[in-house]
Amino acid sequence: MTESRPETSRPDTSHPEAVRSEGLRPETRVVHVPQPAVEGSRPIAMPIYQTSGFAFDDPAVMADAMGRSDGPFVYGRYTNPTVRSLEQAVAGLEGGAAAIATGSGMGAINTVLLGLLKPGDHLIAQTSLYGGTAAMINDLVGRFGIAVTYVPENDPAALRAAARPETRLVYLETISNPMTLVADLPGMCAAARELGIVSVVDNTFATGLLCRPIEHGADIVVHSTTKYLSGHTDVVGGIAVFASAELHEKVWHFAIELGASADPFAAWLSLRGMQTLALRMERHCSNARHLAGRLAAHPAVSAVHWPGLPSHPSHELAGKLLSGFGGVLSFDLAGGRPAGEKFMSSVRLALLAPSLGGVETLVLHPATTSHRSLSADELARNGIGEGTVRVAVGIEHPEDLWADLSGALA
Repeated sequence: MTESRPETSRPDTSHPEAVRSEGLRPETRVVHVPQPAVEGSRPIAMPIYQTSGFAFDDPAVMADAMGRSDGPFVYGRYTNPTVRSLEQAVAGLEGGAAAIATGSGMGAINTVLLGLLKPGDHLIAQTSLYGGTAAMINDLVGRFGIAVTYVPENDPAALRAAARPETRLVYLETISNPMTLVADLPGMCAAARELGIVSVVDNTFATGLLCRPIEHGADIVVHSTTKYLSGHTDVVGGIAVFASAELHEKVWHFAIELGASADPFAAWLSLRGMQTLALRMERHCSNARHLAGRLAAHPAVSAVHWPGLPSHPSHELAGKLLSGFGGVLSFDLAGGRPAGEKFMSSVRLALLAPSLGGVETLVLHPATTSHRSLSADELARNGIGEGTVRVAVGIEHPEDLWADLSGALA
């Protein structure tokens, strides 16, 4: 094979990249592709910066960038323009100072827990928790010797009584999964702040549209962006939003070591989904109201768990704290587990699938899926029975949804 010769045609010097490529052989030019700058206009949609790293002209600037969360972009594990756009969008929605996007909701939760806890520390968590979070806390107890005390989500006095000198975190959920209990965020976060304890709130079910925990005193808010923020069942992601830049900086240094970083394409999908969040949440909530009322009147159902119902234990608090009651509900079937299994195999429009927050309605059996890692005692403590069914209500026509659920109940 003969050696390729440098191109001799005069380069177009109207763009810096043309100058840089002057005299290069074809094999080199196909590697170093032009990157035109956008001048005089701007893209309407945030572009996907699908690159693992960024190049520098000054070594000192690069060295400085690698130690700062707010510096120039340097490496994809640190952040990326598309990822930072998502971080800024969610931080703005939540009223936070800064955010860290991650590869999953559990990535966000683990980044916060592992970044702020060490062996010998004590964690206070609300009793009713998402199964993945509960499993992670159990792992922290067994693996790192971190102590945990569970308290009701609406009892600041119990939080104060449980606090120890080594207590570092209080962990809450705005709306609990799957029993939809609403945490007393003003009371619980105020108690934590009085004691010098960092408060963390999972706001996935409510989103920043229905509730902004930082406004009620929370220090950190976490989300699974997989759910309502992205909203179309096509991405897995998470994010942690921080009320203070100082706390963000502390956790960010651990986050880049942990490596649970968000992917630019997943961040872009989440950004695209967020643009219709307000429209979708309005329909999720109205559909949930429609179904909750009808389920409560059905003879096969012994209880419905949705904070918009006057019979729900969190109804009064939810009315004060939330601008809407959410799109997730659960209900208990009078026939127990056999009835639950029959119901799951009988739905036709709703999908038997994990996750929530997408445009389609999903159903699952928490005891054997989302909360399968919990013992029988832990399930009982969370109020989850053998006949409990969770419904993540989508945006379909409510009468079509009710026809499907009522047919399965029959």
